[in-house]
Amino acid sequence: MKQIKHHLTEPLLMGYAAGTLPEAFNLVVATHITMCDTCRAALAEYDAVGGEVMLDSDPVDVAEDALAATLAMIDSGDMIVEEKPKRDARSVFPGPLQDYVKGDIDSLKWRKVGGGVSQLVLKTSKDASVRLLRIPAGTKVPDHGHQGTELTLVLQGAFVDEEDRFAAGDVEVANEELHHTPVAEEGMDCICLAATDAPLRFNGLVPRIAQKFIGI
Repeated sequence: MKQIKHHLTEPLLMGYAAGTLPEAFNLVVATHITMCDTCRAALAEYDAVGGEVMLDSDPVDVAEDALAATLAMIDSGDMIVEEKPKRDARSVFPGPLQDYVKGDIDSLKWRKVGGGVSQLVLKTSKDASVRLLRIPAGTKVPDHGHQGTELTLVLQGAFVDEEDRFAAGDVEVANEELHHTPVAEEGMDCICLAATDAPLRFNGLVPRIAQKFIGI
């Protein structure tokens, strides 16, 4: 198991357990907890608390024909459950992420976003966005701030910024107070999964112009 230094915050774990996070954030959390024993154990505690709350809640009646209606949908074929492809334990993409990404690093259709950096936007609900970022070793990401929350999970390689060093399994939780310039370490391309609920604030003119085309 990787030595992970940077973990999810309590509000994120609680929100994931309660089902209140945007899908994009859920994906980052789910991917991280498959890599992190500490956060997986913490999540289990929140799930246990949620179970106790449900047990203490008053029961809610369902419609008398709910079972019959569900069985009718199954019989009619209107209720189709798609089979998920088998997960590859050797992939750099952990299991939850493999459900969104078809293929591995070199087979994906990366889109250049400038400065050597490439991205692949993943399809999720519209309340937040999530993308894979491929930052060549030694490459600097344009300095930027945040208008909301950004979760950045490192899947391969590492990057450093004004806050610390983030390696595989580490997650950086950024908010409006953080302004930074991430730099991928030498030796290996840095692959990250990044989710945002608001556009970034770039200082440079060129990144600001390109922003509306690349959707960050």
